[in-house]
Amino acid sequence: MKYLNIILLSLSSLFAIGCSGGDTVDEVNKTTPTTPDSPDDQLASYVAPTYNDDYTSIASWDNRSKWNLANVHDPTVMKADDGYYYMYQTDASYGNAHIGHGHFFCRRSKNLVDWEFMGATMSSLPSWVKTKLNEIRANMGLSASTVNFNDETQFGFWAPCVRRVSANLYRMYYVITIPGTINGDNTWSERSFIGMMETATPSNVSSWVDKGYVITNASDKGLNFNVKSNDWANCYFKYNAIDPSYIITQSGEHWLVYGSWHSGFAAVQLNSSTGLPLNALGNPWGTDISAYGKLINTRQMGNRWQASEAPEVVYHDGYYYMFMAYDELSVAYNTRVVRSKNIDGPYVGIDGTDVTNNGGDAYPIVTHPYKFSKGYGWVGISHCAVFDDGNGNWFFFSQGRFPANVGGNAYSNAIMMGQVRSIRWSEDGWPVVMPERYGAVPQAAITESELVGNWEHIDLSYNYAKQDVATAMTLDANHTVTAGTWTGATWSYDATSKVLTVNGVKLYLQREVDWEASPRKATIVYAGYNGKKTYWGKKVN
Repeated sequence: MKYLNIILLSLSSLFAIGCSGGDTVDEVNKTTPTTPDSPDDQLASYVAPTYNDDYTSIASWDNRSKWNLANVHDPTVMKADDGYYYMYQTDASYGNAHIGHGHFFCRRSKNLVDWEFMGATMSSLPSWVKTKLNEIRANMGLSASTVNFNDETQFGFWAPCVRRVSANLYRMYYVITIPGTINGDNTWSERSFIGMMETATPSNVSSWVDKGYVITNASDKGLNFNVKSNDWANCYFKYNAIDPSYIITQSGEHWLVYGSWHSGFAAVQLNSSTGLPLNALGNPWGTDISAYGKLINTRQMGNRWQASEAPEVVYHDGYYYMFMAYDELSVAYNTRVVRSKNIDGPYVGIDGTDVTNNGGDAYPIVTHPYKFSKGYGWVGISHCAVFDDGNGNWFFFSQGRFPANVGGNAYSNAIMMGQVRSIRWSEDGWPVVMPERYGAVPQAAITESELVGNWEHIDLSYNYAKQDVATAMTLDANHTVTAGTWTGATWSYDATSKVLTVNGVKLYLQREVDWEASPRKATIVYAGYNGKKTYWGKKVN
């Protein structure tokens, strides 16, 4: 859970190193060469990103101009009218370097590779949080909160979601978590709030105007909050006001999908003008809490210990796709996706599992802890932002973490690198996320002759808290597989659709960076599905 992240970051504070730095992206991270005329020429002159994944030496606040994609957690991304991609994030950093510098930090980029650190969009805890909390507590028959509202380190500033609403209007929904319990020992944890900010000019981080309270945790247990804090399956709240995802539907309706661990995810319709719930919410407890949303996903019906969070809902070609994070975030984090013709469900997985009406584990797996033969690999790859560039190119942006004890660093799992990956859409309309990170590799045509040779292949099956490790696979010029999992199978290639078919499985190709090579270079990667199975791979020579 996110609580573990706080512990890891606190421990890692011993290892933050402070240096001086400015406020614009370091020129050494610039990777885009002068643009030649053709994709083939661009590929021939391509230079891969050179920044280090282990950023501990520049993790301190004074070095923020050099961070690029270092210290990224729970990113949300939108493309603004000025041509920049703007990214915002949960307050988290290696060594807690962010503390005391505001909240919901912004970065921007023109190419999704080089990111400029812009600063905080919120200067301090909004005053409405204390007012709203004590209003709800009074209605519950409780005394005012004893939390120290002047100590912002006690509060969580989590999981923003940003969207362009229209010209000159951008909205950001965000989460504030309240420390402590509802009423002392043997009562459930205190609630959280989702709030909202707006701006007309995202390039000015100080221009965000807070619009206040949107929604809070809701309980169907009345005032029976005397639930022990470790009774997870029976927790007090049905809906947890964490991890908002904001979407404007094809018909122009505005919706918020939210939830984390408790019961599953809820969808609530918003007033398009205000961005607040369309219907009056009423008290956040009782036998009827329908105003707080409709349950649209649950991993296990009737159990409130879901091990799922961070819904991200986008629309593509007739379907609403809901990406979600599974399991704890330090290592086991993995991403699943389901889809529906309607924003409020039913959402169904690739194997037909109806996670709205019946519940169940969602498939396909989109990302999972993994390791190619070189390097340490990555874990904790989830809580994603999914977006397009307006020209049909789609991207998946999440954090990734180092495994534990990398390079002798006992706190290496607290290293959180922002990771952008390309998405391709299968012929059946499912998003496949590329295994290697995006590096703006020119997309020159991929020829069949380039596919002959040695690959690394990963069966991205579900292995809780374990990295799926690559195995070798060789494609021979005679269209057979001569080594690896599918030895003896045949392969073919459709150059028009950039689909490699091996052993009957369609694998979607893309040119990306081989991040494990030294020096880094462009290569060819693939991702594909076969029923509930997910496969990743890359060409190595």
